[in-house]
Amino acid sequence: MNPPPMRQPQFVQLYREDRAVVHAELAAGLLAPQAGLAPKYLYDPLGSRLFDAITELPEYYPTRTEAALLAAHGAAIAAQLPQGATLVDLGAGNCEKAAGLFDLLKPARYVAVDISVEFLRTALQCLQRRFPALDMLGVGLDFSSELTLPPEVGAGPRLLFYPGSSIGNFTPQQALGFLRQVRAVTQGGGLLIGVDLVKPLDILEPAYDDALGVTAAFNKNLLLHVNSLLGSDFRVQDWQHLAFFNTEQSRIEMHLQALRDLVVRWPGAERRFKAGERIHTENSYKYQAANFEALLREAGFSQTRVWTDALGWFAVFWAQA
Repeated sequence: MNPPPMRQPQFVQLYREDRAVVHAELAAGLLAPQAGLAPKYLYDPLGSRLFDAITELPEYYPTRTEAALLAAHGAAIAAQLPQGATLVDLGAGNCEKAAGLFDLLKPARYVAVDISVEFLRTALQCLQRRFPALDMLGVGLDFSSELTLPPEVGAGPRLLFYPGSSIGNFTPQQALGFLRQVRAVTQGGGLLIGVDLVKPLDILEPAYDDALGVTAAFNKNLLLHVNSLLGSDFRVQDWQHLAFFNTEQSRIEMHLQALRDLVVRWPGAERRFKAGERIHTENSYKYQAANFEALLREAGFSQTRVWTDALGWFAVFWAQA
């Protein structure tokens, strides 16, 4: 008897690149007094692969510290979470973090959400082969401004999973708005979220400026992505990666700094940069655990639990809707 056909993940693509909108957003960012580009543009297919490489670096503590937390406290965490819920993985990337929780959480369905559509499609197809019995859905979505899940996600409680301290890319006020949107789509479930905490500079800064230069390549690749979207003429060799902790704002900032006076041109416009002038590409806010718990409650979550590592570098929160 032939084996049953291989289950295929479903896929819903809500994010479709509107070239005119993207062009306008990128141009506005480059022409602003303080030039800046949205961090979502870091994640083209190459950028997504480079970020995967970053998570393997010895300097990049968040991934391994979060994984160790989930492993050490997995049973206690699972006891708080609804069993048999739909697991919604926000910013799923290669889906590996969520996959590590399948045995523990036993979700009824896995929904992977990411803006990098083709990268997600490939990752989800590989994951389906490893977990052939699990119903899977991929959602191509840019949730940085609005989190709206399609009806294909289905009814019942949802466990939203947002690991890696990606919440740090939002300002605290933006994070509050985003957490309120998360609560609105949980349908009686809740949120499991990883949050990076304030720590010494000699630990924080190398995580965003590694000795091997992978984070620098990740940041500079943004320029190549912008060239493809905007028709600009950035030259990677004209720019230097910078990352530092802004103590007043409690955030890591990533920038690209011009190495010489130069002009960047694209159809219909140009921007002159002086040597040393910067393009702000990403923030990563760092929290005190008590402050983030207060943010969750302000967003409307009724109960919270927190687990931290022994050094207090990272926290995993469960927030009940």
